[in-house]
Amino acid sequence: MKDTRRTRVVLGALLVAALAMITVDYRGGAQSPLRGLRGLGATVFGPVERASAAVVRPVGNTFDAVTDAPGERRRADRLERENQRLREQLRAGRLDQDRSAQLQRLLGTAGMGGYKIRAAQVISAGQGFEDTVTIDVGSRNGVRADMTVMSAAGLVGRVTRVGPATATVLLATDQTSSVGSRLEDSKEIGIVQGRGRRGLGNGGTALRFQLLDAAAPIRVGQRLVTLGSQAERPYVPGVPIGVIERIDGASGLTRTAYVRPFVRFTSLDVVAVVVAPPKIDPRDAVLPPAPKPAPTPTPSGSPSPGASKSGAPKARPSGTRRPSKTPTPGD
Repeated sequence: MKDTRRTRVVLGALLVAALAMITVDYRGGAQSPLRGLRGLGATVFGPVERASAAVVRPVGNTFDAVTDAPGERRRADRLERENQRLREQLRAGRLDQDRSAQLQRLLGTAGMGGYKIRAAQVISAGQGFEDTVTIDVGSRNGVRADMTVMSAAGLVGRVTRVGPATATVLLATDQTSSVGSRLEDSKEIGIVQGRGRRGLGNGGTALRFQLLDAAAPIRVGQRLVTLGSQAERPYVPGVPIGVIERIDGASGLTRTAYVRPFVRFTSLDVVAVVVAPPKIDPRDAVLPPAPKPAPTPTPSGSPSPGASKSGAPKARPSGTRRPSKTPTPGD
């Protein structure tokens, strides 16, 4: 179409007419005189609009996805970092609660024994031939070599090497470890020695015990505490060690007892170094309460108190009179 004066006049007139119709329709609202034309337009052009939208929408969505991809990736990375941070906070909170509970139990055990302690955490385990762990306290915290190390459950070992901020602990399970010990109740003394890693594990007998008096009485279930060392180094007295699980050899010099330690050496976490010994030997005071023996079941065929072993009633002793029968009315 050529751009002439006439075409410009026609286009202007159409624009004016369109604006006038839009104004009239808008002001008329639901009662607009042009509502019929509006319906007709929707009927005629509606299918065309839907068809064009169906063709154009996928292209538009694809274009939006391409242009928004970097932003979406950044948002996904930000959400992933936030989730990771929240998971770490949750994990740290659980660890703090667990360590707080361990520390509370440790303080209770130290209080019963009268030990002055320096709390520590196990940060690594030895990889050599010795059974050792490294703790996160050292000479700056008042830790010295040949100090007792314990947990809330009992004896862990002794300090062998000390640095400014860390220390190495030789575990009681090491084969070179020897601890003077005393049996509860009988007070018989002996030596507890480590058996190495072969005795570790759930319920393992990682220690063995030999009495100084080979003929002294000993039984399964007896518990052991540390006897104490000269000048209380390396071991202070009264720290629980473990319970006797079995005894090899009936009597004589060959008799050896095997001990299940109270401490789980495979899961050490919060421990303490005893920096000052107790003023008084706690003896057996730090031991947990002894378990109550299980009640002996009564045999199902045992006789009742009023019957003999054969099931017949017990005979009445001689010289006793049978009670007279109470007369009833009519006798």
